[in-house]
Amino acid sequence: MLDVNSPLPVKNTPAKKTVPPKKSLAHPLRRLLPRHNEGYLAWVLVVVVVTFSLLSDQFLTLQNLLDLSESYAVSGIFALGLFVVLVTGGIDISFAAVASVVQYLIATLAMHYGLANPVLSIALAVAAGALLGMVNALLIYGLRIVSIIVTISMQALLFGMLMWLTNGRSLYDLPEWWTMPLQVLPFSVGGQEYQIGLPLLVMLAVALLTWLLLNRTHLGRQLFAMGGDQESARRIGIRVGLLHLFAYGYLGAMAALGGLVQVYRVGEVVPNALVGGELDVLAAAVLGGASLNGGKGSVVGTLMGVFLIGMLKNGLNLIGVSNYFMNVVIGIVIVAAITVTHYKKRKETDVGFV
Repeated sequence: MLDVNSPLPVKNTPAKKTVPPKKSLAHPLRRLLPRHNEGYLAWVLVVVVVTFSLLSDQFLTLQNLLDLSESYAVSGIFALGLFVVLVTGGIDISFAAVASVVQYLIATLAMHYGLANPVLSIALAVAAGALLGMVNALLIYGLRIVSIIVTISMQALLFGMLMWLTNGRSLYDLPEWWTMPLQVLPFSVGGQEYQIGLPLLVMLAVALLTWLLLNRTHLGRQLFAMGGDQESARRIGIRVGLLHLFAYGYLGAMAALGGLVQVYRVGEVVPNALVGGELDVLAAAVLGGASLNGGKGSVVGTLMGVFLIGMLKNGLNLIGVSNYFMNVVIGIVIVAAITVTHYKKRKETDVGFV
């Protein structure tokens, strides 16, 4: 007779063996994939350096790298100023015209009105550049006009007036403080004398200032917030109009400073020397991770974008590639960078191309 209180017999079933998941070969490689835009740029720079080093024995020399840094220091200063505007969601391509106007203004005051004080000259140049940049901001924010339309118009206006009033004449009789080469941080390697020039040091100082502004100040956080969503930034009390004035004024100031550095490098003021290179500067900022919609990017990425374009042009020139084909290569790089950026954004938001 079965006792109802007795426990039911339990059938002993052998435990199932757990099979460990197979290790994918792609898993270790996935750790090498960069997580940020700067990481991708670093890999691209390594590929470019290795490629051109194999194709030309002059590329990876200390003198060539120093010359490359000096040559693209002005573009770096422009790109850092433009990056601040891009962070806010705007765009400004009139910086080259602003730099040209400021160059001619300071040179004229020095040659004909006795402006000889370098500190006063630099301060006046920066103030004039900032003022011209703020005019852009007033038109963009006050009249609610798309930024690229305003800045294209301003570029045409400033450059046209400069060429008309000066007849395109270059200025050569400049003060010594502006053109005299300075011995800055000289050093020797293997018996050869080298030096880190003033343009590179100015660019690094501007990079540090811009990094501190955007990453260590409340103002910088507000600039990123405005670029992320301008209407939301306005609703939480951010003074969007003042931020427009600051961002475009900052670019104008950096344009003026870059213009002064460019004259220091070449020793003359040429009215049309800077106009036409806006695409390289914009491309550098975009390659560095700056979004044309605002709210993204970094100072380090911007500098990496500048030197990526510089290395491409320098390397192609050393191996004898035509200047016309260089523009083709730069265009391909820009399209590839924008495509990757939008692809990553689509993957993040699960929104396809329109």
